[in-house]
Parts: sequence; structure tokens; C-alpha cells
Amino acid sequence: MSNVDTFGSKGTLEVGETSYEIYRLSAVPGLERLPYSLKVLAENLLRTEDGANITAEHVNAFATWDPSAEPDTEIQFTPARVVMQDFTGVPCVVDLATMREAVADLGGDPNRINPLAPAELVIDHSVQIDVAGRPDAFERNVELEYQRNFERYQFLRWGQTAFDDFKVVPPGTGIVHQVNLEYLARGVMTRDVGGVVRAYPDTCVGTDSHTTMVNGLGVLGWGVGGIEAEAAMLGQPVSMLIPRVVGFKLSGAIPAGVTATDVVLTITQQLRQHGVVGKFVEFYGDGVAEVPLANRATIGNMSPEFGSTCAIFPIDDVTIDYLRLTGRSDDQIALVEAYAREQGLWHDPSAADYTEPTFSEYLELDLSTVVPSIAGPKRPQDRIELTEAKESFATSILDYVNQDPSESVVASGLEKPPAISTTGLDESVEETFPASDPIAAGEHYDATDAPAHVTGGDASQRPHKRVPVTLESGTQTELDHGHVVIASITSCTNTSNPSVMLAAALLAKKAVAKGLTAKPWVKTSMAPGSKVVTDYYEQAGLWPYLEKLGFHLVGYGCATCIGNSGPLPEEVSAAVNEHDLSVVSVLSGNRNFEGRINPDVKMNYLASPPLVVAYALAGTMDFDFENEPLGTTEAGEPVFLRDIWPSPAEVQETIDSSVQRSMFTKDYADVFAGDERWQGLPTPEGATFEWDAQSTYVRKPPYFDGMGATPEPVTDISGARVLAKLGDSVTTDHISPAGSIKADSPAGAYLAEHGVERRDFNSYGSRRGNHEVMIRGTFANIRLRNQLVPGVEGGFTVNHLNGEQTTIYEAAQAYASSGIPLVILGGKEYGSGSSRDWAAKGTSLLGVRAVITESFERIHRSNLIGMGVLPLQFPAGESADSLGLDGTETFDIAGVTQLNEGTTPRTLRVTATKADGSTVELDAVLRIDTPGEADYYRNGGILQYVLRSLVSQA
Repeated sequence: MSNVDTFGSKGTLEVGETSYEIYRLSAVPGLERLPYSLKVLAENLLRTEDGANITAEHVNAFATWDPSAEPDTEIQFTPARVVMQDFTGVPCVVDLATMREAVADLGGDPNRINPLAPAELVIDHSVQIDVAGRPDAFERNVELEYQRNFERYQFLRWGQTAFDDFKVVPPGTGIVHQVNLEYLARGVMTRDVGGVVRAYPDTCVGTDSHTTMVNGLGVLGWGVGGIEAEAAMLGQPVSMLIPRVVGFKLSGAIPAGVTATDVVLTITQQLRQHGVVGKFVEFYGDGVAEVPLANRATIGNMSPEFGSTCAIFPIDDVTIDYLRLTGRSDDQIALVEAYAREQGLWHDPSAADYTEPTFSEYLELDLSTVVPSIAGPKRPQDRIELTEAKESFATSILDYVNQDPSESVVASGLEKPPAISTTGLDESVEETFPASDPIAAGEHYDATDAPAHVTGGDASQRPHKRVPVTLESGTQTELDHGHVVIASITSCTNTSNPSVMLAAALLAKKAVAKGLTAKPWVKTSMAPGSKVVTDYYEQAGLWPYLEKLGFHLVGYGCATCIGNSGPLPEEVSAAVNEHDLSVVSVLSGNRNFEGRINPDVKMNYLASPPLVVAYALAGTMDFDFENEPLGTTEAGEPVFLRDIWPSPAEVQETIDSSVQRSMFTKDYADVFAGDERWQGLPTPEGATFEWDAQSTYVRKPPYFDGMGATPEPVTDISGARVLAKLGDSVTTDHISPAGSIKADSPAGAYLAEHGVERRDFNSYGSRRGNHEVMIRGTFANIRLRNQLVPGVEGGFTVNHLNGEQTTIYEAAQAYASSGIPLVILGGKEYGSGSSRDWAAKGTSLLGVRAVITESFERIHRSNLIGMGVLPLQFPAGESADSLGLDGTETFDIAGVTQLNEGTTPRTLRVTATKADGSTVELDAVLRIDTPGEADYYRNGGILQYVLRSLVSQA
């Protein structure tokens, strides 16, 4: 349906000698007071108004927007483009290929399944750090990557040729959000529409939750699950409510010695405490001009960690300078500035005509108050000032050391035994405990409930277990609780930022000059987010110093931050597991959730790149940088961190001399071509994909099996059993298969049955195109704590049909064979973390019909609906525990059938029947928030809805 332009907003913008068609915001009084992000959404509706799905009333809702009101107006947002990474992108292409066949089965044309918006996929999640700390690490890791992923890459090559407007950035180029920031983002989009060149704001959705990095460039975008991304690619708008917008005023300037990472961790903590889930965050004020573009991107990139939909900076002079630096054309740069100024999207608080936007909520940060920080040991919002890091670690370590997962008793009223020394598993292991530590008395405790005298303590009050280790090199050393076994400058948050990357390299140079070395037990690695980082390291002459400390290039892709840290050295891994050591990783990434980084590593800390290098030198978290030297010079003089920390002037001077526009234009000149490995892949042909029945990587999923042209009515749920009862902050990492595949797991057994050798298992992420592997890995995280099996970690549950403990997958299969639906019970912030579509797909394929929690994170709730699973919330202030639910009940959920009548009930009646026949009844809040989401649920999911829509339009 064509645009109806009720407001007469269509006009022309002249930029140089080129004319562009635009839709002027000034045509609608009231839009001028909106925050930047809502202006972008308002233009989107003006441009796509069709009188049916998008009407003048929707535009007027922006003109009359009440910032204090709770969101209640649904809009249809049409993103300009879609970006994907390969872990989530491969399933997208698998689903599109399957939809082509399903369309044909329903009598339609398979070629109707094509991206209708530009879609770009960056292969960045498949490299693993098998080899590190040596000059040939990059080549060897890339070679192993191609060996492992041949089938997947061949499949993506087919997709690149079979689908229109779909491009693939090959392996070894960079990470999706950095490539997006440095190259793919346009700032302002142009498209030929009826022979006229139309200009409009660059907006995007991405299958990486850190799509929000591009918010630093003024591009409105956020992470969605692969399910929503597929629909957007196929022309379906994103259904959303006009959000609340948190105005975050910045003032002051970042002080010397403080990095962008420190600012990010401070903002993350502040926004988490404020509560921004489902809201937009927008930065404004005089301090914005003091924040370099790379720092803005680093802040935007942490949006999923504080829970907002986006965290955006408006366009200003800093934006334009960055576009110029990164090699955008002069015409494009001129268009971005002219368009932003014309549409009131330009930020300049000093301008005479500047009007401060109206926001729903207000926060403020004086940048001059930020201090050096890290975060950990298991959540990005748990910020620790660096000066307090040693003491904080001493407290945290007691939560991890010597806990027996089969027995968890709250310590209470314990007498304080004397400090003792015991032997470990062999006579050479010395284990000591402080006098206040109940572990020494053989007690076990739950640290979350332990009294202060149990978990408190200073750095001298923490347990040690010193284990002798002989490394492969012949070096004899020892490991202890708290030793840093992984120090990784990983590509997630910081590698788009030359200031912190060059600070790390300068610190390495100074450390080498002082004679310092990384500790021998530390696995060091460097995984830049794009080849530009390599270029400016070489230009600055700093690579040799990083390599001297073991920070060799291991690949250009997401690595440690997503669990692709690769194995620890065998002798280190053996010591850690044999003696149950609680060891540490320090990484420059976004996420440090339990079990995410490496199966041998219990505690994970986020830090800036220079601090990652510093912790590699220290070798332990039990370290006070202010008062303890990192080592000594040849002359015996102590070397402290302050002695090697580069000054801001040094860093800026190095940036000015080494980061050049020509690097970006060279590295992105032919970004879709790939190297000889990529170009040499044999590429299948044809509009539909020839599935290989023997493939263990790419298989046709069952989502459309038996699907009719019209949906079956939805039904109430009766007789459901609880598959898992979970606590607070269960992340998509806990739910979705990720990391390595264990040999004794259901997924490992499946691969072995199909003739795959253990060494070729690869990761769950690399096998996301095979639903058989993924369903077996759902809820299989080694750190999952299912309260149906107290004291047990991992993917286990109780099969209520026989009362036996088994894996979650095997229990789900038993329930399915008996025709019994399933529910999940959860706590607060259920589904936080990455936008993992398999967290919802796996949940659905296990037979889960509803998830009942205290609260949801945004993306996962949406994805559950996209897979036909009901998201329900306990009544305000209630929880499974407060209602006396222990997970042994049988659940009935009534009121679902109202959705067949075109209405969405606010609550559904849930009845939980206990074994003795007594019942607990509650009115659970139905978190289907928009009519569009109701349509998806009625169709059994978003893909089924899109498919039926395309067939009916034919």
C-alpha cells in the first residue's frame, strides 16, 4: 500500500547537486520537543503511513506524547536494514530456506521468500582460541575454523547467491557490531523509490544484542532474536509500544587515568539500579561533546547489560568527524549532516535555537567523578572500584571455594575454628583457611544467605590451595585459588576504541621496558574487532611489545566473551579440576556470567584492555595495584602499575599519529569478497537448498511440518508439569546451548551416534543450524541450578512420571511421549543477556507451553511469543516460593482461548494442583503486550504468521 502522507510532510532536500525526497518532521507540530530517538521513530511512521497498519493517529501519538505516561500506544516500526552474526544468522538462513519449501507446499512461489530490506551477515562467532600466545596463532585458528565449519560456510555461500539483498562478510574480518559501526552503518539511508532517491534515517535491528554499539553513531537500532530479524528481513514491521525515554545528562570530562571501560561500568551500574528494562536511554547535555565517538559506541554497546532497548547519542560534529575518519564518502557525510540539521536531529546545546528535549525520566553523571573499575565475578553490573578489587575478591572467593554441590546448608551460629593447614589431594598441595572460614570445619553453605562474618573479610582472610604444576614448557610453578588463567583482550566492547586499545599496547611497551612478563599460567590472547586495530598497532610499532607479553593475534571475531576461549593448557586444566581450584578470567568484554567464559573457570571479571594486561602481569585477583609491585627491574627496583600506566597525552599522541582514514578505506575496500579460503568454497546453486540427510551442522527444522494455510485455534493448557524451577537472573546463557559440547551430554551422545569424533564436536554455537543438537543442549548449561534437583548443577531435572533424576532433554522426551505439556517457573530478570533465539526455540521444541516468572527481559519475552510460548508473570509481589509452589504441582492455565476471539486478556487463571489434591490459584499477568504479538501467538509463532501472510498476498 502506498504512502498516504496525511500531513503533507513529503518534500525535497538539496545537498550539493543532489535532490533527495524526505518526510519533514516540521510538518507535524509537537514533534520538535521529542527526544532524538522518538523523532527517528516518528519519521519512520510518516514515511510508511499507509492508512491501515500505520495511520495518522499513530503519528499524532508522537505529537501529543506524554513522557510521564506508561507506554500504551502500539506502533509498527520498519527498520531500514538487518544485521546478523553467524551463530544467529545461520538459523535465520536455515529458516528462510525452509520457508521457501513451505511456501511451495502451500501452493505459493518460493522466490517470494527474499529479504525485502538490506540484510548483512558477518561471520564472527565461529573462531575459537585453540592456539594462543604464539606467532602462528591466527593462521592456525583460522585453519581450524574452516575445518570445523565447512558445511556452515558452504551453506552461507549458497544463501549469498540464492537470496536478493543479502550479503555475507566472510570470516577473519571483524565482529558484527564493529563492522557495522565502521562500515555498514550509513547514518542516513538512501533508496530508489519510483525513480526518486529517498533519504531517511539509518535504523536497524540485529541478531547480536550488541547491535546497540551503532547507537554511538546516532543510528537507532537494537538487538532482536533471529526470529524477529527474519520477519524484519521479510518486510514485517517490528511491533512495539512507544517507549519511555530516559534522558541521561552528561557533564564534565573524563579524568586522566580513567578509561572508556570505567565510564561504561559506572553507567551500567547506575542504569541497572535505576531500572531501564524496555526503555530507551538517550544521552544529552554539554558533556556529550566531551565523549569521543569510540567511547559513545562503547557505552551504547553495553545497553543489553543495563537492560535498555537502546542507549543512543544524537548526531553532532563528533559524529561527522568519525564518519570522515572511517572512510565514508564526502557525499554521504554531507548528506548525514544536512539531513540531521534539516530534521532537528542535530545536537548542539550551545546553539541559540537549541531546545532541550523532554524525557520521561532523568539521570545525570559528572564524568569527572568516574574512577578506574572492574566488574565481577559473575555480572557486568557488579562494579568494583579498582582500589577495592583485592578486598572484594577476598569476599567473593568464599562463595566458590570447596562448595559441595550435593549439599548446601546455610551457615549459622558457627564457632570460629583456629586457622588450620590441611593437605589436598596429594601431599604437595597446601590448603589454608582463615579462622573465620566455616569451610575448614567441614561445613557447606549458601553464600547468598550466609551471615556477614562468613562472606566478609579482607585480603588476608581468604582460603589458599597452592598446587604445584609443571607446564608444557618445563616451567615449574604453582596454581592457587584466584589465579588468573585467562587474560583476554576480546573483541566485544572495547576493540572499536583506539584509546583503550592503544593504552593497552603502550602499557605493554612500558612493562617490557621494565623487564616485566606475564605469569606463566596465564593464557593470553588478542582478538581485535576489525583489521583496523592491527593496522594502527603496526603503524604505532606496538605489536612486538604485546606479543612479548603473549598477546598475539588469535583471530578477528567474538572469542573469549562468548565462550570461545578455547581450552586451557592440559596441565593447568588438570590441576584446576583435580584440586577444585577456583580460578579466574579477566577479559575486556561485556559479559561474565557463570559458565560462559570457560568450563574450568568459575570467576570472571570485566576490565579495560590495559587492566587485562596488568592482570596478566599480576597473575592473580588477589592483588592490590596501589600497594603491591608487579615485579622488579633488573636493578631490583619495584615496578608498580602507576609506573607503567600511559598518560592521556601519550595515548592521544599515539592515536593522532597512527589511526588514519586510509586504514578504514583499505580494510573495507572489498569486504564481501573474502580470502582464498572463502572464495574456494564450492557453492551449491538453486532457489531451494539441497539438504544433506547426513549433515550434523545444517538440518531442515520442523517448524512448518503439517502447517495449514489457516491456523488452528489456540487452546487452554491442562495437566502441565514443571520441567525446571529456576531462580533470579537466569540468562539466555543458562537456557540456550552455548560453548563446548560435553561428551556425556545428550548433544554429545547424539553426535557420537552420528559418527562424529569427540575432537570434531565443535561448539553449540557452530551447530545452531541443527535443531537436533540444539534441543538437546537447551537448559544444559553447567552452571544451571534447577531447584527441582537441589544441590545439583547442570541440565538436570526430575521426571515426575517416575520420580527419577534425569537430563532435562530426556525428561522432556518422556513427557512428550505421554502427551504432557510443560511449564517453566522462574524468578526476576528471566532471559537477560544475549538475544539468543535458541533460548526460545529450544524451549518450544522441548514442549514448554508457558514460562511463569516474576519478570522478563525484553528480547527473550518477545522471542518466546515468536515461538508460540506463553510468557506469564506472577502477580506483583508474588513468586513461586511465596505462593508455596515447589515444582511438583500439575498446572492448568485457563483463558488462553480468549485470544481466538481477537482479544488479549490481561491475566490468565493458573491453577496448580499439589499431590495431595490441594490447589494454589493465581491470576498470572499475560505478557503479550501488543496486538501484533497476539497475532504471532495465534499463528503458533512469528514465522508461521509471516508465511501465511505471504501466501495469502500472492
